Amino acid sequence: MSERMIDHMGLPVANLKAAMAFYEKALAPLSMSVAMKFSMDESDPERLDGVAFGAGKPLFWLSPGGPVKPPLHIAFRAETRAEVRAFYDAALAAGATDNGPPGIRPHYHATYYAAFVRDLDGNNIEAVCMKPESEA
Repeated sequence: MSERMIDHMGLPVANLKAAMAFYEKALAPLSMSVAMKFSMDESDPERLDGVAFGAGKPLFWLSPGGPVKPPLHIAFRAETRAEVRAFYDAALAAGATDNGPPGIRPHYHATYYAAFVRDLDGNNIEAVCMKPESEA
Protein backbone atom coordinates (compact mmCIF):
# COMPACT_ATOMS: atom_id res chain seq x y z
CA MET A 1 0.00 0.00 0.00
CA SER A 2 1.21 3.47 -0.83
CA GLU A 3 1.99 5.94 1.96
CA ARG A 4 -0.10 8.45 0.07
CA MET A 5 -3.63 8.64 1.41
CA ILE A 6 -4.72 12.18 0.67
CA ASP A 7 -4.90 13.58 -2.84
CA HIS A 8 -5.26 17.22 -1.79
CA MET A 9 -6.61 19.39 1.02
CA GLY A 10 -8.09 22.82 1.46
CA LEU A 11 -7.72 25.40 4.18
CA PRO A 12 -10.03 28.39 4.58
CA VAL A 13 -8.10 31.52 5.56
CA ALA A 14 -9.06 34.97 6.82
CA ASN A 15 -7.10 36.89 4.18
CA LEU A 16 -6.44 34.94 0.99
CA LYS A 17 -3.88 37.33 -0.52
CA ALA A 18 -1.89 37.56 2.72
CA ALA A 19 -2.02 33.77 3.18
CA MET A 20 -0.90 33.24 -0.42
CA ALA A 21 2.09 35.55 0.10
CA PHE A 22 2.95 33.77 3.37
CA TYR A 23 2.76 30.25 1.91
CA GLU A 24 4.69 31.26 -1.23
CA LYS A 25 7.65 32.05 1.04
CA ALA A 26 7.15 29.31 3.63
CA LEU A 27 6.69 26.43 1.17
CA ALA A 28 9.43 27.44 -1.30
CA PRO A 29 12.13 25.51 0.63
CA LEU A 30 9.95 22.39 0.24
CA SER A 31 9.88 22.88 -3.57
CA MET A 32 6.22 23.88 -3.48
CA SER A 33 4.91 26.92 -5.33
CA VAL A 34 1.64 28.29 -6.65
CA ALA A 35 0.28 25.61 -8.98
CA MET A 36 -3.08 27.24 -9.73
CA LYS A 37 -5.17 30.35 -9.01
CA PHE A 38 -8.82 30.70 -9.82
CA SER A 39 -11.74 33.10 -9.78
CA MET A 40 -15.37 32.00 -9.59
CA ASP A 41 -16.38 35.25 -11.35
CA GLU A 42 -15.47 35.14 -15.05
CA SER A 43 -16.34 38.85 -15.39
CA ASP A 44 -13.68 39.75 -12.79
CA PRO A 45 -10.42 37.91 -13.55
CA GLU A 46 -8.62 39.89 -10.83
CA ARG A 47 -10.87 38.36 -8.16
CA LEU A 48 -9.07 35.61 -6.29
CA ASP A 49 -11.28 32.82 -4.91
CA GLY A 50 -8.66 30.16 -4.47
CA VAL A 51 -5.00 29.35 -4.82
CA ALA A 52 -3.30 25.97 -4.76
CA PHE A 53 0.28 25.05 -3.97
CA GLY A 54 2.15 21.99 -5.09
CA ALA A 55 5.10 20.65 -6.99
CA GLY A 56 3.50 20.42 -10.40
CA LYS A 57 0.09 19.33 -9.09
CA PRO A 58 -2.28 21.36 -6.90
CA LEU A 59 -2.09 19.71 -3.46
CA PHE A 60 -2.70 22.38 -0.83
CA TRP A 61 -5.61 24.76 -1.50
CA LEU A 62 -6.34 28.06 0.21
CA SER A 63 -9.75 29.72 0.01
CA PRO A 64 -11.47 32.61 1.81
CA GLY A 65 -13.60 31.86 4.83
CA GLY A 66 -11.28 31.19 7.75
CA PRO A 67 -9.74 31.05 10.13
CA VAL A 68 -10.71 27.54 11.17
CA LYS A 69 -11.61 27.09 14.83
CA PRO A 70 -9.97 25.26 16.42
CA PRO A 71 -6.85 25.74 14.30
CA LEU A 72 -5.63 22.84 12.17
CA HIS A 73 -2.35 20.97 12.22
CA ILE A 74 -0.85 20.34 8.78
CA ALA A 75 2.48 18.57 8.23
CA PHE A 76 4.42 18.88 4.98
CA ARG A 77 7.00 16.23 4.13
CA ALA A 78 10.55 17.45 3.64
CA GLU A 79 13.21 15.44 1.83
CA THR A 80 16.05 16.62 4.06
CA ARG A 81 16.62 18.11 7.47
CA ALA A 82 18.06 21.17 5.75
CA GLU A 83 14.66 21.67 4.06
CA VAL A 84 12.99 21.53 7.49
CA ARG A 85 15.32 24.24 8.78
CA ALA A 86 14.85 26.34 5.62
CA PHE A 87 11.04 26.02 5.91
CA TYR A 88 11.19 27.16 9.53
CA ASP A 89 13.38 30.18 8.75
CA ALA A 90 11.32 31.16 5.69
CA ALA A 91 8.03 30.85 7.57
CA LEU A 92 9.26 33.00 10.45
CA ALA A 93 10.57 35.60 8.02
CA ALA A 94 7.14 35.60 6.31
CA GLY A 95 5.29 36.35 9.56
CA ALA A 96 4.77 32.99 11.27
CA THR A 97 5.32 32.55 14.98
CA ASP A 98 7.51 29.83 16.45
CA ASN A 99 5.73 26.72 17.68
CA GLY A 100 8.76 24.44 17.95
CA PRO A 101 12.20 24.93 16.38
CA PRO A 102 13.83 22.33 14.14
CA GLY A 103 14.93 19.24 15.98
CA ILE A 104 14.43 15.56 16.71
CA ARG A 105 11.10 14.65 18.30
CA PRO A 106 12.01 11.31 19.95
CA HIS A 107 8.54 10.96 21.47
CA TYR A 108 7.29 10.30 17.90
CA HIS A 109 10.27 8.17 16.83
CA ALA A 110 14.07 8.28 16.77
CA THR A 111 14.45 9.96 13.37
CA TYR A 112 11.43 12.32 13.44
CA TYR A 113 13.02 15.69 12.62
CA ALA A 114 10.52 18.53 12.48
CA ALA A 115 9.84 22.22 12.92
CA PHE A 116 6.52 23.83 13.80
CA VAL A 117 5.17 27.34 13.19
CA ARG A 118 1.82 29.07 13.57
CA ASP A 119 0.65 30.56 10.26
CA LEU A 120 -1.15 33.90 9.95
CA ASP A 121 -4.44 32.30 11.07
CA GLY A 122 -2.91 30.38 13.98
CA ASN A 123 -2.77 26.96 12.29
CA ASN A 124 0.06 24.67 13.40
CA ILE A 125 2.15 24.13 10.27
CA GLU A 126 4.94 21.55 10.35
CA ALA A 127 7.72 20.43 8.06
CA VAL A 128 9.02 16.94 8.84
CA CYS A 129 11.79 14.68 7.59
CA MET A 130 11.72 11.14 8.91
CA LYS A 131 15.02 9.97 7.44
CA PRO A 132 18.02 9.20 9.65
CA GLU A 133 20.57 12.01 9.76
CA SER A 134 22.94 9.97 7.58
CA GLU A 135 20.32 9.96 4.78
CA ALA A 136 18.92 13.46 5.29
